[in-house]
Amino acid sequence: MNWNKIDEYDNALIDVENNVQDKSSLAWKKLCEYVDIVAEEERDEFSPFEYLGRELFSQIYTLPESIAKLKNVKKIWLYGSQLKRIPPEIGKMESLEYFDPYTSYNLHWFPYEITKCKNLKDSRVSTRALYGNYKYRKPFPELTNNPVRYDGKILTCSVCEKEMDYTETNQLWISLGVGTDVLPLLVNLCSKECENKLPKPSSNYLQYPHKGGKSLKQPMNDFERWEIERAKWLKKTESEKESTNEKESTNDVESLFNINIYNDAKINFKDLPVLKLIKKIWEK
Repeated sequence: MNWNKIDEYDNALIDVENNVQDKSSLAWKKLCEYVDIVAEEERDEFSPFEYLGRELFSQIYTLPESIAKLKNVKKIWLYGSQLKRIPPEIGKMESLEYFDPYTSYNLHWFPYEITKCKNLKDSRVSTRALYGNYKYRKPFPELTNNPVRYDGKILTCSVCEKEMDYTETNQLWISLGVGTDVLPLLVNLCSKECENKLPKPSSNYLQYPHKGGKSLKQPMNDFERWEIERAKWLKKTESEKESTNEKESTNDVESLFNINIYNDAKINFKDLPVLKLIKKIWEK
């Protein structure tokens, strides 16, 4: 594993990408058509790959806001997609139980609204691609001067659903358990009161909502923890080796010489440090 390349890759992802989807494309129109079909037929699974095919599905980088109509969908299949974001409207999918965007390596974060899918108990996400994940701690993009933009000029508070514009919202990152994974979530907040209502982040992640940025200090990743444990092990091993060598050195000297010869000098070899012992023998 080339860790320098990982660092370069992480730094390249520090900006939030907006305007990700060409909504005049055939792929987008077919996707919106498919959402309408799933909603009208009250299907319990949503699998756009099967409807669009590989070529068109590879041109999809977000899902339409109309997924809010998918009230009966229990399973979402997005395996191997090129998705870069999921819209907040996923929180309206009240029957959702299983969420699978596995190997969607461009999907680095999710909307906070996904926590409102109360039936969502199982997920399969490529966690190594996520911002802040414990394996690599990929840095969170800075939100202060680089907010996430949606299509309209109005957005809603992620907590109380109050409508507001971009001058009113406070966007923050928070890491929470969703399904069977801990996901980095984007929160749009209208007030400090709503911020105070956010749940406590998952353990081993930053324990407060934040703006992200390169200077943000995250908990150690797996590799850093391994390096520390390795250093401790090496230090302990070296200490034990030195202790063993010292003991063996003393025993070797005692076996080479008849201690009784030096009784007149009252030399107690076991009480002498190794260096003093060697000097004494050399002088004799």
